[in-house]
Amino acid sequence: MIVMVADKVASSGYFVVVPDFFHGDAYVPENAERSLKVWSKSHPTERAFGEAKPVIAALKDKGVCFIGSAGYCWGAKVVVELSKVNLVQAAVLLHPTFVTVDDMEEVRCPISVLGAEIDKISPPELVKQFEKVLSANSGVGHFVKIFPGARHGWSVRYSRDDVFAVKRAEEALADMIGWFNKNLKLTLKLKPSL
Repeated sequence: MIVMVADKVASSGYFVVVPDFFHGDAYVPENAERSLKVWSKSHPTERAFGEAKPVIAALKDKGVCFIGSAGYCWGAKVVVELSKVNLVQAAVLLHPTFVTVDDMEEVRCPISVLGAEIDKISPPELVKQFEKVLSANSGVGHFVKIFPGARHGWSVRYSRDDVFAVKRAEEALADMIGWFNKNLKLTLKLKPSL
């Protein structure tokens, strides 16, 4: 599903890079033998944050000036870390995992948080705390939304036969692209011409 999402974002006019921070070992929720906690020990977000830096540097070396980053579940923590040190100009978190209220206090770029109503990992109460912290930081644009009836992972793990689930996932994708359009293309308009 992530590849499909990346293709849709690319079709909106963006150059999209999807690094394999899992190194071929993606988490599979249906695998009862390996919990997220066990899996994440061998896939620390700190390592992915370090691996993201040369990817961003390579993009900048190729002339890419404005970078948006989206993180689903585990990847949300990586994106938050990138947004704390001004490596990206716009960020989107979808059903975030491992993200804390303290993280939100350090965000330095426009950020969107898309959460699920039914989520034990990032429950709506936590997402609302994110919004409160972001609202207190007037220098950081933000958009926070909780999807009614959605469960953790709704934006990439759903049945294509479920019309409502498909509609929710498409809405999340549209929100993400809209956030990038607002915060990256606006920046492009402000870039001085040569």
